[in-house]
Amino acid sequence: MMNQWNNFTKGLIKENPLLILVLGTCPSLAVTTSAINGLGMGLATTFVLFMSNIFIASLKNLISDNIRIPAFIVVIATFVTVVDLLMQAYVPDLYVQLGIFIPLIVVNCIVLGRAEAYASKNNVLSSAIDGFGMGLGFTLALVCLGSIREVLGGLSIFGWKFADGDGALLFIMAPGAFICLGFLMAITNKLVKKLN
Repeated sequence: MMNQWNNFTKGLIKENPLLILVLGTCPSLAVTTSAINGLGMGLATTFVLFMSNIFIASLKNLISDNIRIPAFIVVIATFVTVVDLLMQAYVPDLYVQLGIFIPLIVVNCIVLGRAEAYASKNNVLSSAIDGFGMGLGFTLALVCLGSIREVLGGLSIFGWKFADGDGALLFIMAPGAFICLGFLMAITNKLVKKLN
């Protein structure tokens, strides 16, 4: 049971996909102009990670080594299509905001990396917990990044405007994303060193 707990928690801080492993930075920087965008992208990626880890772990003995990566991509693409259609139907405004980055989850190195490094070598339960923990860690990182950028750049949080006027436009633009990500990575690395 302790091993399962470690699988879950390592994605939150010690092996956070964005802040420690520095994976999936392109969509992270592009979509986190607001906290809600970060939350939407994070939850979509978490669903894909969780479901693809379950399926890949359960099918690992049936998949030949010669077609392993293409098979993983087909499984991942299936769940990305499910997320894409559900978001288009039920949260169309968020779907428009996230745009091309939803279909690009298929090639996100976080998802394919966890399928290759973990799900293809472990049982279904451990793989599900790992996928959920990594996805949750990615979601938390995106929400933090989006919240900071939205507060500093738009003087709002989750769309709620808390002050009149305009924030620092820099934080809504790409340079602000890099600055915020750099500070978050530094803080997280310092925290990880204290935990070890």
